[in-house]
Amino acid sequence: MGNKPKKSKKNGRKDIRKRPLRSETSSLSLAYRLTKKASSVGFDWPDVTSVLGKLDEELKEFKEALRLQNRKKMREELGDLLFVLVNLARFLHMDPEQALRGTILKFVTRFHYVETSLRREGKSLRHSNIFEMDRLWEEAKARPQNLLRKARGKRNSSDFR
Repeated sequence: MGNKPKKSKKNGRKDIRKRPLRSETSSLSLAYRLTKKASSVGFDWPDVTSVLGKLDEELKEFKEALRLQNRKKMREELGDLLFVLVNLARFLHMDPEQALRGTILKFVTRFHYVETSLRREGKSLRHSNIFEMDRLWEEAKARPQNLLRKARGKRNSSDFR
């Protein structure tokens, strides 16, 4: 038995509340599974426009919490935003974990470019300014992806510590 959800006596369907929320599962993966389960029983958006409308609504609520500087509400609304984005990914048949990992890799690659470019100029991140770093960031964005992949392979273990 273990972690299998129990079937509801009413309709023979699995009850989403019966499955324990394992801490080793990422929140993105868990949200994806939950929205997929909800969709499988008909609780879903009719189209992508509806999901985007919900995203707009949640962003507006987050901005209001931010304006009020209500940290509890900001955290709640940020969670709602993330949940809608995961739901959007599921709706578009995309894995949110893979999407986020791709973005993280892109960030690390570009940041590494900024760091190594500054080093070549005899500077460090701490002795630079946002304008220099932003200029280099834009250079990194403009570089072909194959050159960025090559640079990524040259990172050392001290990066991002």
